[in-house]
Amino acid sequence: MALKIRKVLVSQPEPNNPKSPYFELAKKHNLKIDFRQFIQIEGISAKEFRQQKINPADFTAIIFTSKTAIDHYFRLCEEMRLTVADTMKYFCITENVAFYLQKYIVYRKRKIFHGKATFEDLIDVIIKHRDENFFVPLSDPHNTDIPDLLSGHSIKHTIGTMYRTISRGFDSTELDYDILVFYSPSGIKSLKENFPAFRQGEVKIAAFGPTTAEAVTNEGFRLDIQAPNPKAPSMTMALDCFIRDFNKNNK
Repeated sequence: MALKIRKVLVSQPEPNNPKSPYFELAKKHNLKIDFRQFIQIEGISAKEFRQQKINPADFTAIIFTSKTAIDHYFRLCEEMRLTVADTMKYFCITENVAFYLQKYIVYRKRKIFHGKATFEDLIDVIIKHRDENFFVPLSDPHNTDIPDLLSGHSIKHTIGTMYRTISRGFDSTELDYDILVFYSPSGIKSLKENFPAFRQGEVKIAAFGPTTAEAVTNEGFRLDIQAPNPKAPSMTMALDCFIRDFNKNNK
């Protein structure tokens, strides 16, 4: 293990934007950053979705927890030749996810609400619209936190599976990195499946979001970096702070 942070693995696709904060981070700290997805998303077919006996047209509101959920919701609506009503209300976990709706709808003409960073933020907004009938597209598998929160606040809702999250296999048998960065509990599961002999030791693990952080500790790993946090709303900002302090203390 190096005395300084030099190599980082991010469990996401490599950004297409040359101005990505990750590239700026690599330049600032002289890092080698690799991007390798630990999971892959697989959309379910319209036939499979119909077997759930859910009609998206029956709902007055929809809750989106990710851009992936948005993509597969509109994909399946198109495949099933369903028209999404102009009166549909959209509740998104963050403003960034809400803005992504512009890919499919005329944003300024729709009723769109969003939280700040977590589903706990969004539930406060949802409660103000508790008379709506909510549809929540999630992956298979998914964490029970969201259904539990909605049920706990007596929010009328239906959970529907529109895509699957599955582990991606790796040819490599070694993780030679100083920091591993994860964005979902499924990524942690894939780490265990692909590298059963992995021992954390001095390797730092970073997690984005409370459910990912919880998955890290539940699997017996040490959580070194968590985002968002009061000082760092993004993962790159959290990494920047950690690497700066760590390298400074290991000159």
